[in-house]
Amino acid sequence: MKVLVTGVGGQLGHDVMNELALRGLDGVGSDIAPEYAGVQDGSAVVRMPYVQMDITDPAAVRKVMEQEHPDAVIHCAAWTAVDAAEEEENRDKVFRINAGGTENIAKLCKELQAKLMYISTDYVFNGQGEEPWTPDSKDYAPLNVYGSSKLEGEKAVTANTEKYYIVRIAWVFGRNGNNFIKTMVKLGRTHDSLRVVCDQIGTPTYTYDLARLLVDMILTEKYGYYHATNEGGYISWYDLACEIFRESGQNVKVAPVTTEEYGISKAKRPYNSRLDKSKLKENGFEPLPDWKDALRRYMKELEINE
Repeated sequence: MKVLVTGVGGQLGHDVMNELALRGLDGVGSDIAPEYAGVQDGSAVVRMPYVQMDITDPAAVRKVMEQEHPDAVIHCAAWTAVDAAEEEENRDKVFRINAGGTENIAKLCKELQAKLMYISTDYVFNGQGEEPWTPDSKDYAPLNVYGSSKLEGEKAVTANTEKYYIVRIAWVFGRNGNNFIKTMVKLGRTHDSLRVVCDQIGTPTYTYDLARLLVDMILTEKYGYYHATNEGGYISWYDLACEIFRESGQNVKVAPVTTEEYGISKAKRPYNSRLDKSKLKENGFEPLPDWKDALRRYMKELEINE
């Protein structure tokens, strides 16, 4: 099987490429940069084929897709800067990438009879209540521009191809790029106390673990909507921050605050990011490891706790 991976300059695309290489599968990475611009960690991803592709350009997508003729596309490319998406000058670009770019990919997948895996987010829901969101729930009501654009991306997938997987994730962290964990550790070097939100609830997702699951899925024909985060229950950002500093050995006092107390960000954030992942087991897929185990492995990889 030949797999085209979009967005390999980001956290998830980087790890998906490595997972394909580890399994001896034929992977081709793509992103908007002329050359691979992700972390240079000596991993397999920097030795695998790379092609430049602007997903917002239909002609560019056609050229690359016809040239590579993949059996499957794992579509990780996206605008993910949630607060910046709210800026008036960015909104059109956000939708061009997350919705229009996805539509371009989906149409070519249909034409070439390639499977399409679209990486989405819990932000497509309204973020209220305490019940976990189920994969097949249609109770959509995005709170912000980012969530709205990703929902439009989901619609573009289902409207243009049948052989699709829509995988919603949350609270992502990985080796390549920035994330909450890196931010906390960096702040911990200059602060002895921090305020962290305690009323936004979800579960972290380690891209290294998620990549394994995504490749498992793409090798099947078990299409549909899925939710995927690490196991270990639902926690708050405050809980995660406490565990980060425990693992890193940094002596930082963490004070729990509500979203209101913390201050309003440009983009509204969901209180409820709980995702029901039971469909994974029902379809024979191995769930991701416990989030504490994932955090421990991640921080060891980064040599943060040494």
